[in-house]
Parts: sequence; structure tokens; C-alpha cells
Amino acid sequence: MIPFTINGKEVEGEEGWTILEVARWQGIDIPTLCHHGALEPYGACRLCVVEVDDGRRTRVVISCMYPIKAGIKVQTETPRVANVRRWIVQLLLDESPEAPKIQELAKAFGVTPSRFKKSGVDFACHLCGLCVRACEEVVGVQAVTFGNRGLRKEVTSPFHAVSKECLGCGTCVYICPTGAMDQMFQQVKG
Repeated sequence: MIPFTINGKEVEGEEGWTILEVARWQGIDIPTLCHHGALEPYGACRLCVVEVDDGRRTRVVISCMYPIKAGIKVQTETPRVANVRRWIVQLLLDESPEAPKIQELAKAFGVTPSRFKKSGVDFACHLCGLCVRACEEVVGVQAVTFGNRGLRKEVTSPFHAVSKECLGCGTCVYICPTGAMDQMFQQVKG
């Protein structure tokens, strides 16, 4: 077991565990949008940020990807962490003000919609990758994937065509935290 502290409390975790895993095991809430216990960590949403002091420096890291180390001091609710989370939620809210999960996060963090309106259609997908990873890691197929790059990156079926691999199981719809896959499922399934 590896000893360290979270919010001043002495805790231990197994080698290879992340800060988020130990925090959840200890009943400490750290918000996430792209994390699911059945899937490998991905670190896309960045909501799970925490502050880590390793004895040499203090920095903000994403807890779902950061492995525990002996002696580190983790803080989950510092002003710096709260500020980073608020900025992330603000960006998510500006992108998709109608997504219920994003509205819930905005309310929890005291974030209001920006006065600057995003051009284009409101779409709930935030590219967290849960649907893509669940399809591949749990179902065992690649019916949905990431398409394009940069600002045009999107979740889609391979080659933007009806997926021949889709089983119609709905795992992608179930795991999607924002409901975006509800809209996309028919495109993928055909």
C-alpha cells in the first residue's frame, strides 16, 4: 500500500491506482464528465483537477490519470482548483447550454452562461470519448470513433457511414453524460 494524504487525511492505495480511484474509494467526491469505472482513464474533460504537492512543487493535475505516489499531499478543493473547474464548466456551458448534465455542473459551480454566444448549432457532445471507449472496451467493436481533427473533431461512425459493426446495444447512448448520443445513435446504427 502507498501512503499519502488527501485533504489532510492519511490514506493508502494500491500501486497503479490513480488519485481519483483512491478518492472515490475514500468517499471523497471529485467531479468528472469523461470517467467511468468500467473504462480505462482518458482525461478528456479535465474536471477532475486537484492540487498535488510532491515536496518540490505544487501543481494542478488531472486526478483520473495521475498515479498515486508515497508522501504526496493532494487537495481537492483549493481556490486554484475551484477556479480551474469553473473555467472548464464555463467553456462547456458556452458550447452546449442546453445539455442537462452541463447545466447541473454550472449550477454546482455557480457558472452562468456567457454573454458571448457561440455561432452554430448547440450540440451536447463534448468529445469526452466515453461512447467511443465503451463501444471498443466493453462491447468489443468499433461502431463509433473520432473523426476529423482539431476544431472539426467529432464522434461519428467509421467513414461517416452507417456502421456495419454496430450491434444496436445502446451502450454508447447509456454511457453518454450529456445525451448527445441520443441524437447520433440512429446515424451510427442506421
